[in-house]
Amino acid sequence: MQVVQLSDPHIDYRFPQKAAAFARAVAHVNTMPALPDAVILTGDCAEHARPDEYALFRELLGALRVPAFLVPGNHDDRAALLDLYPPPVGHLPGFMQYVVEDFPLRLIGLDTHRPGHGGGQLDQGQLDWLEARLREAPEWPTLLFMHHPPVKTGLDVMDGMDLRGREALCDLLLEHPQVLRVAAGHLHMSLTAGFAHTTVMTCPGTDTTLHPDLHRPAQLVVQRQPPMCLLHHWTPGTGLNSFTQVIAPAPWHPLFDGERWHDFDRPNGTPAAH
Repeated sequence: MQVVQLSDPHIDYRFPQKAAAFARAVAHVNTMPALPDAVILTGDCAEHARPDEYALFRELLGALRVPAFLVPGNHDDRAALLDLYPPPVGHLPGFMQYVVEDFPLRLIGLDTHRPGHGGGQLDQGQLDWLEARLREAPEWPTLLFMHHPPVKTGLDVMDGMDLRGREALCDLLLEHPQVLRVAAGHLHMSLTAGFAHTTVMTCPGTDTTLHPDLHRPAQLVVQRQPPMCLLHHWTPGTGLNSFTQVIAPAPWHPLFDGERWHDFDRPNGTPAAH
């Protein structure tokens, strides 16, 4: 099973380039050699949660050729997203928090939106709901996806917008080894960190990737890099592996055709000597 993770499109009525970047991300997914089974989108769909921004977001996301599942970020409006994308039966009432059980890998979306704040929150009711869902299927490999990562980054600005309830989430996950990955957004950066028994990975935004200067943690000095997405791939034999992909209009090259190696630099893809 393959799941592509996109994050933080921040569709903004003032900056049409953000919508154009999200359109390229959708096109990237649609032109993969093998379409993924699903896309998860980890929040901040729109910059100001305006109706026109959400209308454009819905139009662009609608071009996907596979199902998409999303959770809100701190820039979103939970009620507006619940109206646009009603969650499946069994979701936590009042939250965009739900389970997807259509695939070999179980997907659980967590709603970390905390109205009026840049940081996120998982309250006790949300954690109780999650614990009940995990107890239902202790043998089912599971991917959690959410906006706010439940870890510290070492960057003061980002850690000032962190997740309340992360300690309780950590304690909960220690009891549930079927959770193979926690996929998050929010940072606009690629981060991998240990958490409980599992791994947290953050997906950069669809318009750009930010690379921070960690020598200045009190500031937020970044380098702009190409936009990226994550590809989470699960099989019974390999478990869950996660790959970082640059979102760029580049051709697919048969580096190994099943019998022979090929070089990028040789004309016409002639075989390489190995």
